[in-house]
Amino acid sequence: MTTSNVVSSARSASPLGTLTVIPWSSEPSADSAGTPFLMAYSLGDGRDGPEAGQQAMRTALEAMNLSVGDRLFDLDKDTGINASLLVEGGSAVLNLPFLKVQCPVPDEWQEAARERGQVYLICSVRPWPEAVPGQPVDEARLRAFVSDEEMLKESAHVLMPVRRLQG
Repeated sequence: MTTSNVVSSARSASPLGTLTVIPWSSEPSADSAGTPFLMAYSLGDGRDGPEAGQQAMRTALEAMNLSVGDRLFDLDKDTGINASLLVEGGSAVLNLPFLKVQCPVPDEWQEAARERGQVYLICSVRPWPEAVPGQPVDEARLRAFVSDEEMLKESAHVLMPVRRLQG
């Protein structure tokens, strides 16, 4: 079970509405840690409704030079995309032009991120109003949403290098 994290609840001011981030990781194998994932999504509660929020999310992603659904971006290779991820002390700090969040992550997620050196970010254009911030999301609900082919087609997919504080 994992918990989503609220980013912005300025519903009345933004067409994006409440932005939320949720972490999870795939099962580890005998020879490696699992794959760490982050998904950013809206609850669909923006000032102009869910459809306008979807268009606002698509526009925000395209303004970052990300396209929706047609390819996997790798920030180690693809330049000109303003995004960063810091993983340290049980948290993932995600910075996008329209979203800045510090998200608590489980130990196994952090271990997988450290081992792989990258995290798979999904920015869903489709709202997910059922995954309310601060409430647990069980594995079955998470799996159903993230494996939905239409949702995946309506998302930007990004491999983000893991940055760490220099000590």
